[in-house]
Amino acid sequence: MRVLGINALFHDPSAALLVDGRLVAAAEEERFSRRKHGKRPVPFAAWELPEQAARWCLEHAGLRPQDLDAVAYSFDPALAKPAEEMGLPDPWDWLRVRYAERAPEFLATALPGLSASAVRFVPHEIAHAASAALASPFPVASVLSLDGRGERSSHLAGRYDHGRLEVLASQELPHSLGLVYESLTEHLGFLRSSDEYKVMALASYGEPRFLGELRELWYATDDGGFVAEVPDWTRWAPRRTDDGTWGEQHGGTAAHADLAASVQARLEEVLVDLATWLHGRTGDRVLALAGGTALNCVANSRIWRESPFEEVWVQPAAGDSGTAIGAAMQLAAEAGETVEPMGSAALGRSWSDDELAATLRTARVPFTTPADLPGEVAQILADDGVVAWFDGRSEMGPRALGHRSLLAHPGPVENLERLNDVKGREQFRPVAPMVLLEHAAEIFSGGPVPSPHMLFVHDVAPAWRERIPTVVHVDGTARIQTVDGSTPRLQAMLRAFEGRTGLPVVVNTSLNTAGRPMVDDPREALELFGSAPVDALVLGPHLVRRAEVFAR
Repeated sequence: MRVLGINALFHDPSAALLVDGRLVAAAEEERFSRRKHGKRPVPFAAWELPEQAARWCLEHAGLRPQDLDAVAYSFDPALAKPAEEMGLPDPWDWLRVRYAERAPEFLATALPGLSASAVRFVPHEIAHAASAALASPFPVASVLSLDGRGERSSHLAGRYDHGRLEVLASQELPHSLGLVYESLTEHLGFLRSSDEYKVMALASYGEPRFLGELRELWYATDDGGFVAEVPDWTRWAPRRTDDGTWGEQHGGTAAHADLAASVQARLEEVLVDLATWLHGRTGDRVLALAGGTALNCVANSRIWRESPFEEVWVQPAAGDSGTAIGAAMQLAAEAGETVEPMGSAALGRSWSDDELAATLRTARVPFTTPADLPGEVAQILADDGVVAWFDGRSEMGPRALGHRSLLAHPGPVENLERLNDVKGREQFRPVAPMVLLEHAAEIFSGGPVPSPHMLFVHDVAPAWRERIPTVVHVDGTARIQTVDGSTPRLQAMLRAFEGRTGLPVVVNTSLNTAGRPMVDDPREALELFGSAPVDALVLGPHLVRRAEVFAR
């Protein structure tokens, strides 16, 4: 069975292709259009489809639209209720639903040869849930999906048993932990449905002094749901207007940081309560998580530590982009197919070594193809150079996992400020470490190991905090990525760096600058290299040194 999954209605439009139960391609439209998140999540943009991502998925598999058995669209308009009935302040939501109803015709127009009758609607929260449990390596798992909103709910708790879903609880709108967090993001001056991770980072700089009041407002209920409505945030801190920086001179105060810390802490508590209730109903060993809330890696670690589940698996593309994967998997499972686990997040575009070399020659950029590329890169990093690393298929989801990454030495404390300057972002933002798997447990604790998708935070051992200060957040934690033999070139580079410095850790942050999507193709990598103070660029097996490019 050949199923194309489509996410289009809210934000992060994406496409994913499942062939005979195997996920062969997935990509976000932003990587092609170069618009961050693809589009803004407003009703007037709901008609926009991930046309380029869908076409690429089909081209990658050598398929035509008419070859598809089904197209899975991750929203079911038949389930939607008018916004006013759900208590949502969105007078144009009816237009969003109307666009969803016409999605089959829109898709048939965008993908000539496709029959509109091939399009199937998959409920949004089920698409999230399937993207977690069906994509995980566990045939039986409890599943939690929490996001801003779907058709009429913001949450699903259930259980997958060999492809079959049992829904155990659901929370109807307007109660939504995701909408609460989105609203706080906007109140703090950041971009809603985009910058929620900034709130999570900012929370570490504050004290949760409003936690007692928030416990009275938001809480889990004994039926597996919760109470959570957006409050008047000015009760605790004035609304802030962002100018791209932080500090009192830019409108950011201790009250704002304390509010972020309080909301973050209460979110974590409610999520642990929801997971505990679910475990009480299923007794399962494994919990699978998806929905935008599952990108909150601090909360994920707390669930891992404090809930009764032994293992927690999080979809790498836990936000709406991942619903393209889940919708396709759900349709395949309902048709009786066995869905294979998602082995990697590296599901996007790639270029051959020859194609990368041709791109460099066309750009008239001098390069070498070293016999020991990992060793040469390790030396550049050991000498405190910054390296743009572009290798293999691009990642699905928001995390750079060593395919489209900026790498640096974790030792000099000033490298955090340096990298934030390179990327043009706020100085309170942390950067993350990638670490050799065999050394992870001796340096990091308080979260699962392996942790290959950068979806949990770990405590950094006190003895290591002064050795790798660049990647240690203000609260003594780090969001790690463990590296093993599945990415041999990256693993070899880390081992070479360890040999030179004694550190099995390098800085890993996404290969982009503020407000722009991650680099996806080699031309974009060259553009970033030419415009940012990066010392070297890796394109597959090829190496470009800044000093050689700009010496001419």
